[in-house]
Amino acid sequence: MATLPPDDKPIYRLITGKDDANFCRRISEALASGYRLHGSPSCTFNGKDVIVAQAVLWPQADQT
Repeated sequence: MATLPPDDKPIYRLITGKDDANFCRRISEALASGYRLHGSPSCTFNGKDVIVAQAVLWPQADQT
């Protein structure tokens, strides 16, 4: 696995969005590229939609 994330992405990312299939795809893509979940997901309600957040961390982060 590469020491740094692909496409010049940061080693820590907080992915947020409406709780839908698109958000799940974004998390799945991050995991498939090598990121790992970091902590628990969080959610809130904005009066219309459930908004979710999930942090992901590049596994080599402590070595950079």
